[in-house]
Amino acid sequence: MKFIVSSLKLLKSLQALSGVIGSKNTLPILDDFLFHLEENQLKITSSDLDVTMTVALVPDMVEGTGEVTIPARLLLEIMKNFPDVPITISVDSNTLAVELIAGEGRYKLAGHKSDEFPQLPVMTETSTWEIPANVLATGFEKTVFATGMDEIRPIMSGVLMEMTESYLTFVATDAHKLVRYRRMDVKSENAASFIMPKKPINQLKNILGTLADEPVRIEFNKTNASFVFGDYVLVCRLIEGRYPNYEAVIPKNNPNQLTIDRQTFLAAIRRVAVFSSKATHQVRFRIAGQELTLTAEDIDFYNEAKERLACSYTGDDLEIGFNSRFLQEMLGNFDSNEIKVEMSAPNRAGILTPIDNENEAEDLLMLLMPVMLN
Repeated sequence: MKFIVSSLKLLKSLQALSGVIGSKNTLPILDDFLFHLEENQLKITSSDLDVTMTVALVPDMVEGTGEVTIPARLLLEIMKNFPDVPITISVDSNTLAVELIAGEGRYKLAGHKSDEFPQLPVMTETSTWEIPANVLATGFEKTVFATGMDEIRPIMSGVLMEMTESYLTFVATDAHKLVRYRRMDVKSENAASFIMPKKPINQLKNILGTLADEPVRIEFNKTNASFVFGDYVLVCRLIEGRYPNYEAVIPKNNPNQLTIDRQTFLAAIRRVAVFSSKATHQVRFRIAGQELTLTAEDIDFYNEAKERLACSYTGDDLEIGFNSRFLQEMLGNFDSNEIKVEMSAPNRAGILTPIDNENEAEDLLMLLMPVMLN
């Protein structure tokens, strides 16, 4: 088994796959990349049992066929240090010794048998969607930060993907914050939903963001989902269970409405938050007339900050507290210049929405639970 391939092309593929490999694998074989050479095509796979990802390459030259696993960390380290040169990789079919030749350099490392490498699950009774890569990337980008870390409620550690005849919805929540990102320009007669874990989402969104509107074919059943796009295939185990009724927690009647420049608002919260309590990260909003006053204090260290901002406001004077870290995350995930904050009472959730959304097919809503005022 022997092939020649561009070093940069190979490195790019290996780096894309490396995110799948876990830091503490239960099986030593999972520390390797699987190389499979057949019919002028090279397939490289990485897996952690829950997520398996494959990339297909067409080498410049192929000799023979075969399969071998190669230690991932060692291979990546050597590949990072090559300029853009042709790399010849040959594998001894008897000893599985792997040799890399690049210019005048020769490098030898031990390959392993591929028998124990996990096989892709056979998926039956599947449903299929086709979604543009940029829509999928944006949906994941806008929501994944709001997922929870609670092992007792694994459902909330993933992103819900829900397709209806009218739209595609992405939802994430950790019970303190909730994000709902909806696309009116993507729909399917095949209405269905599933919950995607965080790891494959992070793996996908980095690659999908470079593919513009190229279609991604998603095939899924109750336990697994496969994503096919470009030269890649990613298969992951889904989070099983029933997602909470997210629509029920979004307050519908919010008479107090604040409109403000997003960047100005975000910068002020960042400054004031430095002085907030390290336990609650609370920033207090006082809204009266057309003025918003932000205050934060850390009683233990006698730290205090106050800042006034001009805003557009309709409603009764209001005092409410929010977690400044969550608020910064949310504001950083909007693209619009101005945002609207809708509130009803100091103990009810606030709703954040963009004002000047460029894409009419997008509907983004973020919900943030208040912090009890000291």
